[in-house]
Amino acid sequence: MPREKASTRIRNELLDDVYSSEDLSLRLPKSGFPAVEREPQHVFAAVRDELMLDGNSRQNLATFCQTWVDDEIRDLMALSIDKNMIDKDEYPQTAEIEARCVAMIADLWNSPDPVGTLGCSTVGSSEAAMLGGLALKWQWRKKRLAAGKPADQPNLICGPVQICWHKFARYFDVELREIPLEGDRLIMNAEEVLKRVDENTIGVVPTMGVTFTCQFEPVKAVNEALDKLQAETGLDIPIHVDGASGGFLAPFCAPDIAWDFRLPRVKSINASGHKFGLAPLGVGWVVWREKTDLPEDLIFNVNYLGGNMPTFALNFSRPGGQVIAQYYNFIRLGREGYAKVQNACYATAGYLAREIAAMGPFEVLFDGDKTAGIPALCWKLKETNGIGGYTLYDLADRLRSRGWQVPAYSMPANREDLVIQRILVRHGVSLDLGSLLLDDMRRAIDFFAKHPVVKPLTKEEASGFNHN
Repeated sequence: MPREKASTRIRNELLDDVYSSEDLSLRLPKSGFPAVEREPQHVFAAVRDELMLDGNSRQNLATFCQTWVDDEIRDLMALSIDKNMIDKDEYPQTAEIEARCVAMIADLWNSPDPVGTLGCSTVGSSEAAMLGGLALKWQWRKKRLAAGKPADQPNLICGPVQICWHKFARYFDVELREIPLEGDRLIMNAEEVLKRVDENTIGVVPTMGVTFTCQFEPVKAVNEALDKLQAETGLDIPIHVDGASGGFLAPFCAPDIAWDFRLPRVKSINASGHKFGLAPLGVGWVVWREKTDLPEDLIFNVNYLGGNMPTFALNFSRPGGQVIAQYYNFIRLGREGYAKVQNACYATAGYLAREIAAMGPFEVLFDGDKTAGIPALCWKLKETNGIGGYTLYDLADRLRSRGWQVPAYSMPANREDLVIQRILVRHGVSLDLGSLLLDDMRRAIDFFAKHPVVKPLTKEEASGFNHN
């Protein structure tokens, strides 16, 4: 091609508007692997436009995960995009930062020896929970085999739990004895735990922030009941606390609650750094009370890229940015800053609970009490409410038209008849933003009063799920 024609072509490509470019004049590939390369700014524009269809994450009041981060965190994430957490020989300072975070978390959870304890970062709290469960199973099996007893029928006791514990039970061959709900009891209690323990119980898992109702389960009461059981029968049942949400809330906002390593029976705790730990998505933590609570069989010494290093996470290569961002938050906020952020969330949750209760059709089941649960609220329709003939699924669908994701769902076993709606108040959900949601809720109720629902949405229709 002659020089002047080539330069003209390049100049025209540089001056072309992205959306009038040849690349975007056609549908981009959706299934088959593309045959040709394209201009990066054109592809970026197309992918960015697709992401708009996900909606606004800040209006997602269903998620426990952070949707707002500091600008400094974004910069740190960019600086860390090439750091591999598993390669501690190549990135020793990132490994050092992870170790500092473990010690800080152990201190936060009142470990007997924060510096000497064992723990690690994970991709999320589910991986951390599974590591805690595996340690319980290995410890139980070691004791059983040492006593010459069979070790082929382990069970784990929990309340109404997040799906990760169901996955753990299935993946690692453990019977999950999930305490069913009954009447107004929507969480675990000590009496129901004692009905289910036996010599094959590897541990009990109370949750600090139950997914369905957002309440703290009574860890101390369960601990005391298991102490009494051991005194009477000799059965020594450990506790793993699922602190996915509450692990970064109770220490700052309800420090007098004994739920952590202050209780000797608590052997391990998991938490999500990317929930109320305020880190960006992709980091969880697990910490053990003593080094001996993590069986050596679960620790692998790996020779990798020039170094010999211990590892006990389920995942291998993964980014280091989230851990570095977590460290930034710990240093920047400290106990004082975390308390300020989390208490602001609790204040917004309390405000929303009062205003929603005052609307009339709803009965608030949990109001965001910081001594009883996480900064969240949930409610049900009153039995006497018949105005508009709508369900909470209809209300959730109506709010979605304004961008709000406020989930409605039925409760688990034995209370499937109870349908509730829930709001999670995270960092960035201000009282002013909440007031805008309340305005939309009032408009929705008024709409249903003027336009009664003839055929209420079902759970499946509301979620877009089709059984067929």
